[in-house]
Amino acid sequence: MQYNSYTLKTGFVNIFGKPNAGKSTLLNAVMGEKLAIVSSKVQTTRHRIKGIVTTDAYQIIFSDTPGIIEPKYRLHEKMMQAVKSSLEDADVALLLVDVKDNWEECDAIFSTLKLQVPAIVVVNKIDKVAAAKIEEAVAFFKQKPYCRQVAVISALTNKGVKELLDAIVVLLPEGEPFFAADEITDLSERFFVGELIREKIFELFEEEIPYQTTVLVNEFKQKSSLIKIGANIIVQRETQKAIIIGEGGKMIKKIGTEARKEIEKFVGSKVFLELFVKVRPKWRENDLFLKEYGYS
Repeated sequence: MQYNSYTLKTGFVNIFGKPNAGKSTLLNAVMGEKLAIVSSKVQTTRHRIKGIVTTDAYQIIFSDTPGIIEPKYRLHEKMMQAVKSSLEDADVALLLVDVKDNWEECDAIFSTLKLQVPAIVVVNKIDKVAAAKIEEAVAFFKQKPYCRQVAVISALTNKGVKELLDAIVVLLPEGEPFFAADEITDLSERFFVGELIREKIFELFEEEIPYQTTVLVNEFKQKSSLIKIGANIIVQRETQKAIIIGEGGKMIKKIGTEARKEIEKFVGSKVFLELFVKVRPKWRENDLFLKEYGYS
């Protein structure tokens, strides 16, 4: 792909919103492939995940950010630092709203961001409500001082996503690309492998287990016919370890089988996946553990 640097639109477009507004689903929709893990549970996204979309006309570096919450422990604080860094380098902000959510609460959050860049309020999940409700949401946000314009989409079905991209491009500055045309993210395969394992934990377990668990990939070796991956599932208590392993190892086998299928799709290769469970009491409050597990 040849860049025409003096007409190329390029910039950072960062996605903000409450937990479960659909930020990760939107990132995957604009990318046309799965980069961010998705769950019906809140606070699934813990890191800032960048996805790069490049065409002849533009390069957009999207960032999916953790849902905006009031921090309760050090891990939450690290997550909100990822949001803060996204505020600092954004060229355009996407303020994502679940159309069925409390708009007043969303407005309060968006107002506290004190944005210095153009913002598009993106009303999501429009496939779930009547047209009158969508119009009401548009009218509510259109008058807000932080709002440059309102877009309505269903990230899950891709409805309105192309129109949203068109609106973003108009607001981007012209400039040189930051990444090569074939790059889709600045994160490693190892990072995404850990996320895909964590996604299965969110899918298979209830209550506190997903939130008190993280994954550390400590082996990622390319063999002749497959990739050998070893990963530790980190929990806080012995009782959680027993639940993750399951009776006769049933649950950890299920995690491994389902995660391996997703990882093989992602890396395009056969995978041998080995999982272990390690207990690290109060890891979410420990700066050394958080750093080791990638929450820097």
